[in-house]
Amino acid sequence: MNGIKWQFLHNLIPDWRRVLSVFLLLSCLLFIHTQSAFAGLKDDRYDGNIFVVYAGNGSLVPPKATLSQAISEHKPALLFFYVEDSSDCKQYALIVSRVQEFYGRVTEIIPVNVDALPIKATYDPTEAGYYYSGGVPQVVVFDRSGQVLLNKKGQVPYEEIDDKFRVVFDLLPRSESVQLKRRSFNELNSELTSQ
Repeated sequence: MNGIKWQFLHNLIPDWRRVLSVFLLLSCLLFIHTQSAFAGLKDDRYDGNIFVVYAGNGSLVPPKATLSQAISEHKPALLFFYVEDSSDCKQYALIVSRVQEFYGRVTEIIPVNVDALPIKATYDPTEAGYYYSGGVPQVVVFDRSGQVLLNKKGQVPYEEIDDKFRVVFDLLPRSESVQLKRRSFNELNSELTSQ
């Protein structure tokens, strides 16, 4: 009988060693201080494309056209200078996406990551770097002829950008027009159904 007890205990020892080593490893990992890899809307940590993560709009990056293309095609444009790890830019990405929602078919929305601007002594007026003033977020609105209508740093309100585009497209001022709303894609169209 004694032989059976010792054999049973001998078989259990390797299992206890494994359990103990796993327990010690997990305990050490819990006590080791590691910096969190999670970024958020209100911190300056990188966590990916700000338009995808915070505005739910991956169609803005990369931009469909450059500033020189927009100017040569006589198309109004909005330059948006940003960096991916700025809380101000993360929060402002939603406003840029909103501008695209209303004006994206008739204007060029051109997000420019400041970290990707080529370093040059001088820039041509058809290059985005010509208009960058050293801070983010920064918004520059151009009319059809390439003239700057708005060049402002910080979180410029949507209404201020909208006012400039209303001038470009000869639209009524906001105080005299109906509020624009997106139609629900699930909306029933009575013209197509029989009564």
